[in-house]
Amino acid sequence: MPKFSLLPAAMTMFAIGLIAIIAVFVLYASGQSNLSVWLYVAAMLLPIGLGLGIFSVVRRR
Repeated sequence: MPKFSLLPAAMTMFAIGLIAIIAVFVLYASGQSNLSVWLYVAAMLLPIGLGLGIFSVVRRR
């Protein structure tokens, strides 16, 4: 049975979080100030993905 690596999951979470943060900035720049909560929750995936990625790389060594 192959061992599951955290790195692809961390990269996916980081990318989704980055896209969400870019979307927040674009929406604020377009004049919208009342954004959905799910957008802020998705933006929190960036630091979680970063932490998981660092943990995965450190654990691999």
